[in-house]
Amino acid sequence: MTHFVSAEEERRVRANDREYNEKFQYASNCIMTSKYNIVTFLPVNLFEQFQEVANTYFLFLLILQLIPQISSLSWFTTIVPLALVLSITAVKDATDDYFRHKSDNQVNNRHLLIITLIIQVLSWMNVRVGDIIKLENNQFVAADLLLLSSSEPHGLCYIETAELDGETNMKVRQSVSVTSELGDQNNLASFDGEVVCEPPNNKLDRFCGTLYWRDKKYNLTNQNMLLRGCVLRNTEACYGLVIFAGPDTKLMQNSGRTKFKRTSIDRLMNTLVLWIFGFLVCMGVILAVGNAVWEREVGSLFQSYLPWDPPVDNFLFSAFLSFWSYVIILNTVVPISLYVSVEVIRLGHSYFINWDQQMFCSQCNTAAEARTTTLNEELGQVEYIFSDKTGTLTQNIMSFNKCSINGQTYGDLTRLFVLLSGEATDPLRLDFTPFNPLADQDFCFYDDTLLESVKVGDSHTHEFFRLLSLCHTVMSEEKSEGELVYKAQSPDEGALVTAARNFGFVFRSRTPGTITTTEMGRPVTYILLAILDFNNIRKRMSVIVRNPEGRIRLYCKGADTVLLERLHPCNQELMNITSDHLNEYAADGLRTLALAYRDVSEDEWETWSESHRCADKATNCRDDRLAAAYEEIEQDMMLLGATAIEDKLQEGVPETIAVLSLANIKIWVLTGDKQETAVNIGYSCKMLTDDMTEVFIISGHTVQSVRQELRSGHRSGQLHVRLSGVSVSLHLGIHTDKEHSGQFALVINGHSLAHALEADMETEFVSTACACKAVICCRVTPLQKAQVVELIKKHKKAVTLAIGDGANDVSMIKSAHIGVGISGQEGIQAVLASDYSFAQFRFLQRLLLVHGRWSYLRMCRFLCYFFYKNFAFTMVHFWFGFFCGFSAQTVYDQYFITLYNIVYTSLPVLAMGIFDQDVPDKRSLEYPKLYEPGQLNLLFNKREFFICIAQGIYTSVVLFFVPFAVLSDATQSTGVPLADYQTFAVTTATALVIVVSVQIALDTGFWTVINHVFVWGSLGSYFTIMFALHSQTLFRIFPNQFHFVGSAQSTLLQPVVWLTIALATAICIVPVLAFRFLKVDLKPQLSDTVRYTQLVRQKKRKPIGRSGRLGARGGSRRSGYAFAHQEGFGELITSGKNMRLSSLALATFASRHSSSWIDTLRRKKHTHTHTPPSDTSQIV
Repeated sequence: MTHFVSAEEERRVRANDREYNEKFQYASNCIMTSKYNIVTFLPVNLFEQFQEVANTYFLFLLILQLIPQISSLSWFTTIVPLALVLSITAVKDATDDYFRHKSDNQVNNRHLLIITLIIQVLSWMNVRVGDIIKLENNQFVAADLLLLSSSEPHGLCYIETAELDGETNMKVRQSVSVTSELGDQNNLASFDGEVVCEPPNNKLDRFCGTLYWRDKKYNLTNQNMLLRGCVLRNTEACYGLVIFAGPDTKLMQNSGRTKFKRTSIDRLMNTLVLWIFGFLVCMGVILAVGNAVWEREVGSLFQSYLPWDPPVDNFLFSAFLSFWSYVIILNTVVPISLYVSVEVIRLGHSYFINWDQQMFCSQCNTAAEARTTTLNEELGQVEYIFSDKTGTLTQNIMSFNKCSINGQTYGDLTRLFVLLSGEATDPLRLDFTPFNPLADQDFCFYDDTLLESVKVGDSHTHEFFRLLSLCHTVMSEEKSEGELVYKAQSPDEGALVTAARNFGFVFRSRTPGTITTTEMGRPVTYILLAILDFNNIRKRMSVIVRNPEGRIRLYCKGADTVLLERLHPCNQELMNITSDHLNEYAADGLRTLALAYRDVSEDEWETWSESHRCADKATNCRDDRLAAAYEEIEQDMMLLGATAIEDKLQEGVPETIAVLSLANIKIWVLTGDKQETAVNIGYSCKMLTDDMTEVFIISGHTVQSVRQELRSGHRSGQLHVRLSGVSVSLHLGIHTDKEHSGQFALVINGHSLAHALEADMETEFVSTACACKAVICCRVTPLQKAQVVELIKKHKKAVTLAIGDGANDVSMIKSAHIGVGISGQEGIQAVLASDYSFAQFRFLQRLLLVHGRWSYLRMCRFLCYFFYKNFAFTMVHFWFGFFCGFSAQTVYDQYFITLYNIVYTSLPVLAMGIFDQDVPDKRSLEYPKLYEPGQLNLLFNKREFFICIAQGIYTSVVLFFVPFAVLSDATQSTGVPLADYQTFAVTTATALVIVVSVQIALDTGFWTVINHVFVWGSLGSYFTIMFALHSQTLFRIFPNQFHFVGSAQSTLLQPVVWLTIALATAICIVPVLAFRFLKVDLKPQLSDTVRYTQLVRQKKRKPIGRSGRLGARGGSRRSGYAFAHQEGFGELITSGKNMRLSSLALATFASRHSSSWIDTLRRKKHTHTHTPPSDTSQIV
């Protein structure tokens, strides 16, 4: 249900005063996500269904059939399939809405406590704005509340926001100090404060309001709010004032509809249906003109004993009615069952994805999930993949790997190998338990020299780990003595604090004003004076603490790019050494931070504290003033060292990327990490390779410099860049994607990307980027991720897929044609916004190369056969019109017309559309080139459509004229002529069913029991139903409905009839067989070659085993930095707000054999979509 932002300009809420609040008619806390109720379901659902053009079209046909003068078919021939389609859709909609009702009722009827003069138990739905409610531990927050007080000291409470933003880490909220003591029921019941705040909106991270109480006012921020959907954790109880209820809550304001996505086949199908309708009108006009001519030249001769039926009084009016009659008869060229069949097939494909055990992650007990049923076949057409890095390509499970302290590096395992007889032995994992009883048993580190440095009391090492134990926003929970559990808002923070814990500097607990640690076994409590919070602009955070000796010190950690420039000049030599270490760490793909400190005098602290207090209480430009205050004190710091955290690649990422690249899928990585880190991950996951010397880097800071970098490269044809001291040559004389796609890669920074995305430069950027094998965009924002996806959608006729795991990937996931969510460490928000989800990036190759390719193949084969069989069926009427005086007489029995699409031919084509496959799943992965026909849209396009139509028309010609010619002069064994209408109708219908059944048997590439039952069962059901409908029994009961009594029995007993059917079948099928045989023999497709290879393998030898893993890359140096953190926690605390690649040889075989025809088509495609520039100074 879509919720719109309220039109109110501000909201006024008075506590414990329902009468006052009801004047504003605020929404109640009852939510309703359902669409229907018992009364409105039928009219509303039918109205929605008839918004579909196809349903309206068939309703129009039904109305026409109710007009006797123009209808030669009974109304049930249309109403039965229409009612079936509407009923199936209605049942589906009703089922979905029933579960919405059930969910709504469950939520609305949860109970909570309302604080009045007495404590009342009410349902959520009965809560109103202005009520004060009591929440208990592990209870869901019922509405958007202003936190008034809590059972915790200082009005603190802890919440989990997984339902809001997908993050499972605990967050802290605190009440305004003036209300934090209102813990008594009587005080709360008499509280009459008034809140004036912003109107309802969907911004989860912002709230602005003012509390007026006792003639004073207090600023309110998001840190004072508990939002609906949160869960209270580790807090016995808290009390809150309802500010927004029901549909006005931020959770419901964010529950708008996801953008509806349609596949390219959907769009093509809609176009083709319009063409078919135009073709239908043309046939109707031709037959109407024929009727006019016939009635004028021939029909007038029979007027004496065969007059026109009223109100027809001339041949023109007769032609007019004849047109509508033929529109009714020929309407089956646009079958209503097409749309239902497509949905059933897509649903089946979705279940196959959900049931695939090879996409099930046993570690996290998570199965793959198709969260939509409308995009399956588009999975087989993807050309561009846009991927997040952290948590998608990597595990987002951080481990403290290396560090640099006072110019000395630790954790370099290559230094620790002990050479014995020329052999190397791995170092042993350090055991911290004897040294530190509070150590985390899961922490891994191998360099004992760092531990020794701590033990001997090296001051720099101690200060290094002291900083890590103090400078953070981690929350600690001590379940039992010494059993610490850290709740960190980012994995990076948790890894750093855990490292400090193991090396003897244990963070134990915090209050709004203190931090308690255990340093080398000795408890120490620091007074927390200020936290200078992290944000994406500062890229650093600091704490100011007073130690037990009274000395004030500032500790800072952050990006080397911002922290090193704020050091005291005396640090120059140490800074050079540490910078080298940072580059070395980043060369290993590690996420780095620099650490520094400075001492603060009492006078300086007092002066700065006052300026900080003024900035904090400012009502205008508060953020800017705070940033200026932070900048003032974060100067002239002393460098301590640097940390390096490892975020390992997920299992199978290099193999997956290698396979997808062989399928001609271009992979772009869009990450917020530093350029060097992203580039190094690119090498690690084989997007970039050591033999790829052409790495095109765009790093300009201005529009002119970015444009110059693009154009100078194209003008000179060769560009030299320096990356970590390595000169790289770039050859950019490109015109098509295919020619140079394997020659170079593109790396672009966020600030350069901002300029490249501008309207006057985007074409140049797309031209260069799309010619690259790999593209890496660094330091990009969530909005820029979405903009890059939209740019490719705009300029390239290609299907895009975006994959990510965090809330910052949601916009990219929603923008792409297909969105895939990784259920990883960053919550579930990406999954909730996605079309498909699974637990590991490596499952993407199976999703695309197996399920996607099969879905595309099946849907294309289904559509080709569906249009073929319906044209073969319908066009017989057209030819018959020339021999029946254009009287709109049908060829077939009306019951055959009704049942043809919903009984006789529906199940076989459904079985093919759901189960068919050309090659097994293992071969799909071994031969990635099999994926390319989908990218080029080869299996179903306008050309293939016209071929199907032509085959259908040819079949209809054979099915009409062969029986017509044979039966015209044929007689029964008794000498009675067979040239009667009923015999012709039965013969033609039987030949039609047999021909289309044989045709689908030829089209089916993978036979299952279900296929056999459906194909041969449908053929058997035709004869069974036909004999029943032509029986004496039904004729006696309904003499006016069943006119073909005895026709089937008498007709099918004649040998000449069966010879006629056999002849028609042979004429229809033999050319198809011959064409396919010649095509496979003379110009085989890759799938034909693979099937042949498989047969040879099965006969001669076992399948080839898998090759070894791709080797690890070495030798390339890159540097990197990452700091996964959020803004807001510092202020809260200080204020008390607290693949295995299958057979590369086979892949090479796949690229060599039978792919030249694909390459030819791809060149043709790019000739139209990528025009080469006429001037080297311009890029088109």
